[in-house]
Amino acid sequence: MTRLTMIVLCAAAAFSAAPAVAAEQCAARGDMVKALGEKFHESAAAVGMVNPNVVLEVFVSEQGTWTILATDTQGQSCVLSAGEGWESEMTTAAALRGT
Repeated sequence: MTRLTMIVLCAAAAFSAAPAVAAEQCAARGDMVKALGEKFHESAAAVGMVNPNVVLEVFVSEQGTWTILATDTQGQSCVLSAGEGWESEMTTAAALRGT
């Protein structure tokens, strides 16, 4: 099973999780995006459709922190995972520029 398949399965599971658990890490997408930008300096780096009802987004900072959000058609976003040490051409190029 590929890593992408695992992420998609996790996103689908997040939206079928018990509401009490999901609510702890969920909020309106606009609020989530604002918080990720203000607190972690993360911005959208990738987006993909899980199915017609869920969009998966990866937010990354130049420092390498990252967050994966799943957003439903009602605009509710849930954090699927977050961490440090993200590496991509964008973050590597920014580090080499010294920004």
